[in-house]
Amino acid sequence: MGSTAGPRGRIRRLATAALALLAAASMVTACGSDGGSGGGGSGAGGVKGLDDGTKLTMWTRAATRPQSEALVKAYNASHKNKIELTVIPTDDYQAKVGAAAGSRDLPDLFASDVVFVPNYTSSGLFADLTGRIDALPYAKNLAQSHIKAGTYEGKKYVVPHTLDLSVLFYNKELYRRAKLDPEKPPTSLREWDRQARAVDALGGDVNGTFFGGNCGGCGVFTWWPSIWAAGEDVLNKEGTEAQLSSDTAQKVYQTYRGWVKDDIVAPGAREETGTTWTGVFPKGKVGVMPMPSTTLGLMPRDLDLGVAPIPGPDGGKSTFVGGDAIGISATSKSADQAWNFLAWSLGDKAQVDVVAAHKDVVARTDLASNKYSDADPRLVTINRLVADGRTPYALKFGQTFNDPNGPWLTLMRHAVFGDGGSVEKDNKAVNASLAD
Repeated sequence: MGSTAGPRGRIRRLATAALALLAAASMVTACGSDGGSGGGGSGAGGVKGLDDGTKLTMWTRAATRPQSEALVKAYNASHKNKIELTVIPTDDYQAKVGAAAGSRDLPDLFASDVVFVPNYTSSGLFADLTGRIDALPYAKNLAQSHIKAGTYEGKKYVVPHTLDLSVLFYNKELYRRAKLDPEKPPTSLREWDRQARAVDALGGDVNGTFFGGNCGGCGVFTWWPSIWAAGEDVLNKEGTEAQLSSDTAQKVYQTYRGWVKDDIVAPGAREETGTTWTGVFPKGKVGVMPMPSTTLGLMPRDLDLGVAPIPGPDGGKSTFVGGDAIGISATSKSADQAWNFLAWSLGDKAQVDVVAAHKDVVARTDLASNKYSDADPRLVTINRLVADGRTPYALKFGQTFNDPNGPWLTLMRHAVFGDGGSVEKDNKAVNASLAD
């Protein structure tokens, strides 16, 4: 799963150090943004780029290592160009990129947690890929939430690399025991509440639901989709103002608060920092809870589970489209060859025979149904959700929403473990952080 769904104990000081270097680097990286071959325009490489035996360098964070390694291995085995992949510890990634930008030593290609992409685009670290992306025959079918997150001042700088969606997992066996239809997951927050309570009523060590109550990243990943599903925004377009005290948001908090008050939640939610929250559902004792889509392949084979979109209070559906986006560094001298990899990674063969074959979410909506996902209707459900999902945009995302000392986590805990009376005040603190 993406870092949006986990703790960020060190993110604030890493981001501060990295972004200071990014700002300094923006002056020296502009040379690659003129739209020519070096800057990622059409160039000599055309739509497919060049495959002439060039050695390319690429960085990715440890959180998406399996997917990156699978793509690079398949590419190297079928192309003259060769990519040398370096996997960097996730918590060190931003500082590493910042230091490399300051010394003009970035790799040819580097991926990023999609919520931090705006920091890099606004600092001039990626080459302009607008012409290349728009020329792809399936450009409109690419995960648009990732494309939008990587668009700065009207230019596109990244493409989807790995996708991780927030979805509902529900235990069909517990549904049967609770006299619920195992083929009818909740389609509204009200139904989710009712079904979770019905399962919880089974008693013993069975619980209705679970969530990471001390994890800001878990909250944005799994709570915000319920607000989006109602057709509302969480942040303004510039990412400088939050609407986390709206009536719809209050309904979401009220539902979670009710689960806490009535002991519908499995033990440990209040203390859960995100390090173990995905390990609760696989034990088979929780009825329905939001989970990262990437954990589907890690579930026990004997666990009969269904997958559904995260609903809003009265219906609708949405998802947080997390994961990583990837682009060509503005200082790369092999932009055409680097584009060859990116274009290939988004093509039918790579998306189906590498990404879908590993039960990962495909980056193109037109490939949601394919020979691998069709064998598991749950994968089709997940793939199709990409079109209904969103990726929030905010330059101060880390310090505001992922930092365990940030204002969003304070709002979460007051709203769910308190009486919810300070949400308006807490939202103002969120806005202050976004504007800081």
